[in-house]
Amino acid sequence: MLIPALDLINGEVVRLQQGDFARQTTFASDPMPIAQAYAAAGAVWLHVVDLDGARDPAKRQVATIERLARELPMHVQVGGGIRQRSDIEALFAAGVQRVVIGSLAVKQPELVSAWLQEFGSDAIVLSLDVSIAADGKAYVATHGWQETSELTLEQAIERFLPYGLRHVLCTDIAKDGMLSGYNTDLYARLKQQYPQLVIQASGGAAQLEDLRALQAIGCDSAILGKALLTGKFTLEEAFACWPNA
Repeated sequence: MLIPALDLINGEVVRLQQGDFARQTTFASDPMPIAQAYAAAGAVWLHVVDLDGARDPAKRQVATIERLARELPMHVQVGGGIRQRSDIEALFAAGVQRVVIGSLAVKQPELVSAWLQEFGSDAIVLSLDVSIAADGKAYVATHGWQETSELTLEQAIERFLPYGLRHVLCTDIAKDGMLSGYNTDLYARLKQQYPQLVIQASGGAAQLEDLRALQAIGCDSAILGKALLTGKFTLEEAFACWPNA
């Protein structure tokens, strides 16, 4: 399925180029009208990135997130700075259906494994942002892409498979916000190696053909952010070529 995304700073809809806060574009002061339009177009899920929470968990935009979760006829998944169990509980209490966990999966895999078992496979999305090295291997980046670990994408995934991992959101950092198309080779490899996982591809959509290419290799979902906000295509047009299952 197609999952529209909204990145939020101080309650406003923004986009960062390749995760750089210095390269920020603000699109709207209120995310609700945009989210409502996505729902009207047929979106079943909304992906929310809390960039304030990512920088400082104490500044998580809980009120904004709760408003979206309560008022929209969509399921909501939220990521950004989830560090401890209380963060997850607060988001679930706000009406969120899935939490997206990134850097912590690399830094504290035992904790995230325990959460997968406690909250269930459908409640947690593992977000793995990767840099593609010269040898073609994908290495997981952490802390807002400021650090690249020695952990490969496959090693990261296999750590969590025994604990019920089901949802993986994967972003090729080099593609994010660049409107240059998805890294379809990356997602094709993931689906071949891990057919049991539900893969969410993120970063790069610029034209409808990018979605068709992703669908053709069997990817489960595509996150759509900048392409929708900048009018490269509408969500209605996207659903015309990739209907919800």
